Amino acid sequence: MTQAERSERPEGPENGARPRFRPLIALLPYVLRYPGRFMAALLALFAAALATLAIPLAVRRMIDLGFGAGAGGTINQYFLAILGVVAILAIASAVRYYLVTTIGERVVSDLRSAVFARIVSLDAAFFDRARAGEIGSRLTADTVQIKSAVGSSASVALRNLLLLIGAVGMMVITSPKLSLLVLIAIPLVMLPLFGFGRTVRRRSRLAQDRLADATAFAVEAIGAVRTVQAMTAEEAAKTRFGAAIEEAFGAASDATLARSFLTAVAIFLAFACVVLILWSGAQSVLAGEMTPGTLGQFVLYSVFAAGALGALAEVGGEISQTAGAAERIVELLHIEPSIKAPAHPAALPPKPRGEVRFESVSYAYPTLKDAPVLNGVSINAAPGERIAVVGPSGAGKSTIFHLLLRFDDPKSGRILFDGVDIAKADPREVRQHIALVPQEPAIFAASIAENIRYGKPGASDEAVRRAAETALVDEFVRNLPQGFDTQVGERGVTLSGGQRQRLAIARAVLRDAPLLLLDEATSALDAESEALVQKALERIMAGRTSLVIAHRLATVLGADRIVVLQKGRVVEEGTHATLSASGGLYSRLADLQFNHIP
Repeated sequence: MTQAERSERPEGPENGARPRFRPLIALLPYVLRYPGRFMAALLALFAAALATLAIPLAVRRMIDLGFGAGAGGTINQYFLAILGVVAILAIASAVRYYLVTTIGERVVSDLRSAVFARIVSLDAAFFDRARAGEIGSRLTADTVQIKSAVGSSASVALRNLLLLIGAVGMMVITSPKLSLLVLIAIPLVMLPLFGFGRTVRRRSRLAQDRLADATAFAVEAIGAVRTVQAMTAEEAAKTRFGAAIEEAFGAASDATLARSFLTAVAIFLAFACVVLILWSGAQSVLAGEMTPGTLGQFVLYSVFAAGALGALAEVGGEISQTAGAAERIVELLHIEPSIKAPAHPAALPPKPRGEVRFESVSYAYPTLKDAPVLNGVSINAAPGERIAVVGPSGAGKSTIFHLLLRFDDPKSGRILFDGVDIAKADPREVRQHIALVPQEPAIFAASIAENIRYGKPGASDEAVRRAAETALVDEFVRNLPQGFDTQVGERGVTLSGGQRQRLAIARAVLRDAPLLLLDEATSALDAESEALVQKALERIMAGRTSLVIAHRLATVLGADRIVVLQKGRVVEEGTHATLSASGGLYSRLADLQFNHIP
């Protein structure tokens, strides 16, 4: 990926240096949705920590009081007590593990749903910049990393933090003198960890970005595998993907090396401090200032504290990596669509008529502001009228549909639907009154019935079948072994072009919207398929306002009115007969297509 491409990545509301774990704070609301389970996990966590901290107390008593003459019964009692504490520790740990693991699964499920909901609400400009593969990586690899942290690493970190605090507190109670040495040693251990943790997080984020790049290319290549094979570009694709994977591996190795070094430093510093403190404690025992049991108790608490510090260092590296993943997820959640409903949207009429009016509409793509696609376009479509929009490639025909569906707003002028400026309406409400049949319909890896039902989610099976009959889908479905339950494969790979087009028409029929948009719906079909699709289109256009984009002028001969675009302007308007006789652009296009000139 080039630097320019990376600059187009979705960015969050903040840039530059950030506190180490700030992105993780955004995950708290998802955890706190389940307060009962969360509090139960905390209680189990506290119980396990307290049980662990109770063991050295029993060991001290056993050493100081249990080895005298006739002390066998006392030793038995202390060992039974330790066994009971260990049982509590085991049960509390099992409960904690179950609760935090299920919380992690639940949080990640909610997070994935929230991210997907945000993604599908974003405007078309976002998808012009973003790569589907990278977004998929954030939904999968990054959320798996977060699940690991929420479901395991976070509870391990909290458990060891409690052990560290409890062990240090008990060390102070056991021996203030030795504890002072510990309190001096703790900053010497922690400061390098915090300083190096930022490097771990930065390298982890880089590794995740590189993996997303590799995933993005893989998704693109797999989606166009027939083109790859047709061009005998398999080796080139494998080479490029291999290079991307190696780059991802290198970045991951750097992140792992950083985490390993951080862990080694933390463990060495922690246990070196323990050794020095033990040496000082041994001197106190020899001087009679401390009993052996007290030293044993202090030693155990020191080991607990050192172990907790080492575990915190290791888990801290994992959480730093998770912070990188969370940062990438939060970036998506923070993106606001540029096209959204106003605070107080204007309501469309309760009985929509399908009237459309473009009033001096001008538009230019954000990256080409000095090259307008539409320039002062005015079009009126009365309810039930059939309007054809024709013109050379690049004239701005598809942009009219793009704006009417409010994937973007015009730079000037207004678009009215049933007399309401769509810029002041809820875009979802506007789209609910529009049915689209595109040139290349999106067919999903589902059954035929499910694909048709995309036109109106929740529609009954009977409504789906009626729509299929209207669109002539039933003509080929009846020959399929599973009928409407037949799976069509990804992007409808098992269907012909005409069959996919009729599925798209069936969706539009099921939607039953007052405004129908047909974007070159027959341009890629053979003559037989075109005839069938055209027959289906005639059925669906009856009684609806229809805007038809077509390169094949034969498909628009029956239009009530034809609007001719050239270089973003309306240059002609009228019926086929009047425009053919005018000698203008339409007449020349008609002559070319109908072979009137040699």
